Amino acid sequence: MTTPSRRLLLVHAHPDDETINNGATMARYVAEGAQVTLLTCTLGEEGEVLVPELAQLAADQADQLGGYRIWELRQAMDALGVGDVRFLGGAGRYRDSGMMGTPANEKPRAFWNADLDEAVAHAVAVVRETRPQVVVTYDENGGYGHPDHIQAHRVAMGAVDAAADPAYRPDLGEAWAVAKVYWCCYPRSVLQQGIDAMAAAGDTSFFEGVASADDIPFGVDDEDVAAAVDGRAFITQKDAAMRAHPTQIMVDGPFFALSNNLGMEVLGTEYYRLVRGERGPGGAAPNGWEDDLFAGVA
Repeated sequence: MTTPSRRLLLVHAHPDDETINNGATMARYVAEGAQVTLLTCTLGEEGEVLVPELAQLAADQADQLGGYRIWELRQAMDALGVGDVRFLGGAGRYRDSGMMGTPANEKPRAFWNADLDEAVAHAVAVVRETRPQVVVTYDENGGYGHPDHIQAHRVAMGAVDAAADPAYRPDLGEAWAVAKVYWCCYPRSVLQQGIDAMAAAGDTSFFEGVASADDIPFGVDDEDVAAAVDGRAFITQKDAAMRAHPTQIMVDGPFFALSNNLGMEVLGTEYYRLVRGERGPGGAAPNGWEDDLFAGVA
C-alpha cells in the first residue's frame, strides 16, 4: 500500500475538540486523499453531560463518561472519514484535568500533572510513524486557558522538536522534521460577524454580555491569521460529527439555529496561525491567507 503524499497530524486534548476546531478541514483533506491522523490526549472524563438520561456517567457519579466519549469520537470520525484515531500513550493513560483551579487538577492521572518528557515521547512515536508534513494544535494558552489544552500544546510542540532530533530516542523510530505547524484560531473579524448576526436575529444569548469581538479573549487579530481552510463543501460531515458528540455539543442551540444561514457557513471555514515553517502562496481565501495547509510544502 502506498503512503499518501500529504499527511496531517492533529493533536487535541479531549474528544470533540477536533470536530469543533477542525472538522471541516479533516473531512476536506480525507476527501482529497491525504492521510489524516488524530491524536487525542485524554478521554474527557470531566466533561459536563448535556444529555439528561446519561447524567449518571459524570465524574461525580459513575465516572464512566470517558468510555462513552471514546464511542462518540469513533462515530464522529466515521462521519468525517478519519480512520487513524489514537490516544496519547493509549486510551485512558492520561485523565481529563477539568477546568483550571478545580479539584480534578489534582488527580494523579490528570494530564495537567503528566510527566512532560514521558508524554512528549508518546507523541514523538506517533510523529515518527505517521511522518506528517503538517501538525495542528492549540496556542500556548490552549485557546481559552483549559489546562489540558495548554498541556496538549506543550506536548505537540515538544514532540515536533524532539522528533526531528536524530539523537532523541532512536528506539521511537527514524527522525522526522515536520514542515509546518499551525495553531487553531478565531479571527476577530469572524467572531464579530457572528455577534452581529446573532444580534440581527434578535438572540444575544450565545454572546451574552459581549458587545464586541475585542471582548472575547481567544480572538486573534486578522493579521496574525495565516490560513483559512474552506471546508464548506464538507459542512454536512462536520454537522454529523458534531451531532456524534451529544454529551458535549448542543447542536440545536441558538447559534446553530442559524445553520441554514451564517451558523454552519462560519463553521465550514476554519482558521489557523502558522508558527513553524514557511508560509505558502495565498489562494482563494481573503486577506492573502493560505487556503491550503500544505501550501508551499514540497
